[in-house]
Amino acid sequence: QVQVVESGGGLVQTGGSLRLSCATSGSILSFAVMGWYRQSPGKQRELVATITSKGDTTYAGSVKGRFTISRDNAKNTVYLQMNGLKPEDTAVYYCYVLGLRTYWGQGTQVTVSS
Repeated sequence: QVQVVESGGGLVQTGGSLRLSCATSGSILSFAVMGWYRQSPGKQRELVATITSKGDTTYAGSVKGRFTISRDNAKNTVYLQMNGLKPEDTAVYYCYVLGLRTYWGQGTQVTVSS
């Protein structure tokens, strides 16, 4: 069983920055894809960013140019650097890893005040 633990959420003002971390109990080199989803009340879950084992990245159009996903293989951790935050970025952010199956974290709340 792979454990996935997010951290780094919080309350920030519009235009501010946060860095989310996603630590796993297994080597992230064994995961084909890691990424972040977010969900806010009344909205569909949105795929925010992904990174493959080769380091290829994808971003939702709504965050492109503001968010950066990266990975530290030595720390078995994936990061989501979020800059230029907007109130519409307010959501619970979930990390997932895709190995033999998909594993999810418990989520971390990000709140952007206007």
